[in-house]
Amino acid sequence: MALLGTEYASSDEESSPQASSEAPKTGASSIVAAPDVSLDDPMRLQMMLAKPTDTSLTYNVRYEDLSKPAQGPANPFKTADGNALKRKNVLTGYAEEAAISDATFTNQHRTFQSRGYAQEPNANGALVGDLVAAQKYGGRDVVQMKSKKDRRKRQKRGDSSILDGEGRYLGPWAKYKEDEQYEDDAALAEEELASDEEYIEEAIAPQIAAPMDKAGTDYQDDLSNTETTEFHGSAQYDYQGRTYMHAPRDIDIDLYKEGGAEKNYIPKNLIHTWKHGAKPINALRFIPSTAHLLLSASADSKIKIFDVYRSREHLRTYTGHTKSVSDISFSHPGTHFLSASYDRTLKLWDTETGTCTTRFTHTAIPHVIKFNPSDPHSFLAGFSDKKILQYDTRTGQMTQEYDHHLGPINTITFCDENRRFITTSDDKSLRAWELNINVPIKFIAEPYMYPLVSASPHPSGKSVAFQSGDNQIVVYASTDRFRQNRKKCFRGHNTSGVATAGLDGVIKYWD
Repeated sequence: MALLGTEYASSDEESSPQASSEAPKTGASSIVAAPDVSLDDPMRLQMMLAKPTDTSLTYNVRYEDLSKPAQGPANPFKTADGNALKRKNVLTGYAEEAAISDATFTNQHRTFQSRGYAQEPNANGALVGDLVAAQKYGGRDVVQMKSKKDRRKRQKRGDSSILDGEGRYLGPWAKYKEDEQYEDDAALAEEELASDEEYIEEAIAPQIAAPMDKAGTDYQDDLSNTETTEFHGSAQYDYQGRTYMHAPRDIDIDLYKEGGAEKNYIPKNLIHTWKHGAKPINALRFIPSTAHLLLSASADSKIKIFDVYRSREHLRTYTGHTKSVSDISFSHPGTHFLSASYDRTLKLWDTETGTCTTRFTHTAIPHVIKFNPSDPHSFLAGFSDKKILQYDTRTGQMTQEYDHHLGPINTITFCDENRRFITTSDDKSLRAWELNINVPIKFIAEPYMYPLVSASPHPSGKSVAFQSGDNQIVVYASTDRFRQNRKKCFRGHNTSGVATAGLDGVIKYWD
């Protein structure tokens, strides 16, 4: 018996030629002598099929398998990273959204209506429509054409020094001339070129060739780097050639004794009144050691020094700041003093001659400055940007930055033999620092605390009195613990002010 569809027979029938000749033949299929057979191991192919959620493989992957490209077509509903599936937002699948502003759409719509072409928003600026017209007009839209047209037809801007009459300054208020029609593009291009040359000649060239005339302006000169001084006293030198820096010896008080040697009494009568000017006085400082000179800083940007004991006259004025002076500080010898102003500058002055020796600038406003009593060449400055900077007057450079407060700095007080200092800020906190180390050693911020706006150290150096924003004076120890002395709390002012004088106009003395 023979197999259907094949030309092969059994072994028994092979021996019989008659049976072989009678076998039916069908030509429906052909024989493939060398069929395509995969050489990959079917077991390995089966192990390669892993679930998408699997995080590990159960066999050692060959290098050829690792370097194989991704098989099959890409999924159109996956993002570029291949993780999240895109949601179907239209009936046929996912459509990418494109955003265009109303002004851009209106501009391109008007360009297409008038010129026959527009810019395709999703084709990297390619133009669609009448490309011949686009090439003719350089692909410009109606706004670009109008700007060229308007600039060409605008009136002359005029001279800024002339206020009225012919040729007066018009500036951005210059009107436009009436529209003109051009028959061909050559005339339009020629007029545009002429208008550009005229614009450069009239508007740009005068600004480059010569500065603008200041006759029509009222700007003041920059005086931030111009310092002047004036002596107002009756005599600049005494009979021995000494200036006012020499403390007097021909008075009832010995000014060269140590502090506390003389017995002090509560003042009862007004002795003298010094008048600085019409604006408020922001700071008053006695010269160290002898206190025979009084330095005052005012909101009129001037600094003045007065005699305290002899004639009590106005001795010298220091002028150099352009805005209100916020604080002043004498060096320990008293030969120099620092001034801080709202013009964001710090200036070092010579007390005797009135010359400015060094300038320091910063981006923020300095609120408080303090010389190091042990180092006449080093001082600290607290700024409105929450930073405390340490400067060297010899080099004029910043040597250290202390940046931990959260508000503008209010006070800086040296303590512990000038090895440490205490700072207060508008962030209602008190911080103690080691000099030259940008890490506070003590941080005090209680829920009941108010900003401490003024400070005065005790002569013994063991405590500091602070004026609190809740109309009381609090005392903190300035030794290792830096904690508040709750038994010494002074209340009496009705309006917040400085340590002993409030805005209520009353000066109080405390035991």
